[in-house]
Amino acid sequence: MAEVVIISGAGAYADPWHPFAQTSARLAEVIGSFGHRVEVSEAVEESLRSLDAQRLVVINIGNPTAPRAALTMIDIQQALLAHLDGGGGLLGMHVSATSFTTMPRWPEILGGHWVRGTTMHPPLDLARIRLHAVDHPVAGGDTELEVLDERYSYLDVREDVVVLGDHEHDGLIHPMIWAREHGTGRVVYDGLGHDLRSYESAGHLALLRRAVSWLTGEGPTR
Repeated sequence: MAEVVIISGAGAYADPWHPFAQTSARLAEVIGSFGHRVEVSEAVEESLRSLDAQRLVVINIGNPTAPRAALTMIDIQQALLAHLDGGGGLLGMHVSATSFTTMPRWPEILGGHWVRGTTMHPPLDLARIRLHAVDHPVAGGDTELEVLDERYSYLDVREDVVVLGDHEHDGLIHPMIWAREHGTGRVVYDGLGHDLRSYESAGHLALLRRAVSWLTGEGPTR
């Protein structure tokens, strides 16, 4: 059993478009089904600055309308790096790619980020996400998943990630699910999860279960 904290968008990290309380509660159900002890925290900055025994940190937050204090972001950055350096796991969900704009290393930690004025998504629809047949425990054996969700496009994706899923938009292929390793730490970014309808997808739930198994160290290693 692993200790898991889900950081849920609230206060400055809430927005009008994403029902964070609902999606964080659903994530807690999915992760708790493994027998893990799961806490959901809406104290975003306080919880991230005081990471301790958690094996897995899940970040499900929005982008504050005003940049947060740079020193606060540095404190959280150091806490996340220490978490990964200690062999912890990090799961970034959906709109978390837009957040922490004043954290210098957040794009590196997550493996990519939303670029203002470039990244976008077409209208939420029933989408087919192509899954890559790569040698990675999170990849699984499926070739695609069907999900009612937003499809983030034109994300800035780092070269050190293993792309696990993408979609086609405007004739281009757009990665939106990936994994990376940070020393002994592990990171997965799942660009899906706009609202509860995303978690009605059997394919998305299967992907999440594989991700949690790998991030907590309870699944096979590469």
